[in-house]
Amino acid sequence: MKKIDWNSLGFAYMDTNCHIRYVWKNGQWSAGELVASPQMSIHIAATALHYGQSAFEGLKAFRRKDGKVSLFRPEENAKRLAMTARRTCMAEVPVDMFVDACKRVVRANLDYVPPYGTGGSMYVRPLLFGSGAQIGVAAADEYTFLVLVTPVGPYYKGGLQAVKAIVLDQYDRAAPLGTGHVKVAGNYAVSLYPHLEAKAAGYPVELYLDAKEHKWIEEFATSNFLGITKDGKYVTAKSGSILPSITNLTLQQIARDNGIPVEVRPIAFEEVTEFAEVAACGTAVVVTPVSEIERAGTVYKTGPATGCGPVLEKLYKTVQGIQYGELPDTHGWNVEVE
Repeated sequence: MKKIDWNSLGFAYMDTNCHIRYVWKNGQWSAGELVASPQMSIHIAATALHYGQSAFEGLKAFRRKDGKVSLFRPEENAKRLAMTARRTCMAEVPVDMFVDACKRVVRANLDYVPPYGTGGSMYVRPLLFGSGAQIGVAAADEYTFLVLVTPVGPYYKGGLQAVKAIVLDQYDRAAPLGTGHVKVAGNYAVSLYPHLEAKAAGYPVELYLDAKEHKWIEEFATSNFLGITKDGKYVTAKSGSILPSITNLTLQQIARDNGIPVEVRPIAFEEVTEFAEVAACGTAVVVTPVSEIERAGTVYKTGPATGCGPVLEKLYKTVQGIQYGELPDTHGWNVEVE
């Protein structure tokens, strides 16, 4: 293992000892094997390459204050992957197998879990794809499930930093009744070009509205939308085209634990100025405060210009405190791997 400067880690891939790989054939999954090489061969007619049978998840493992390593809410990722598999006609990965796979691969790479106190974590990426050959438009007869891991640093160094967002009305993230609610690879492919346009205009994140009317807030490019109203309510968008974020579910529960009312409902874009705080939430960052949103040349102020509002900061610190074992895990979200 090469020497790692834990304090300079970013959010990027690094080779580790191994990944874990399973294959589904004839109606059953293999026992799974740890594979050292990060390279793999795939059939040229695999359905993942031709017909988009590919889905993934993202979660993290943390070295806690007590020195133990735990995964954060892996069962929820397993259930979401199963939902995606059903929607895309892929073999489902049982929840127990999913969680065990994550435990096995983290245990095999414990030296790559950043030490407690560095702010880092181990990013865990499960991937499910059609690896069987199929030249006609149909589901594969073979699937591969693998889990790779890589150490990552804290997304924010020196505290939460607010960003500016933009609405690009000429693009949609997902169609009504489409696949926006599941984590298929194709959802991310269609977002790459709009993201380049947003970055070129000076905005690190884009906000998508509903594809039918362009009236209702759906989600940011890779994260759910949440807002804190001026009277202290936690509000997040409701739509059949939104990916159900496990981070969002976690923040909602923590809000309720702290007596904050939670509303999951349609949010008209015009409401953005009525929030005291707005954020994008997801695995990589937990929360990203959004200070303003531009749409068609008009700028809407949505929170503090720098840093983070008090409610979002409290929610963020509570999630991090539970993940690193600094606060009680009253809901049993941490799953030990050792």
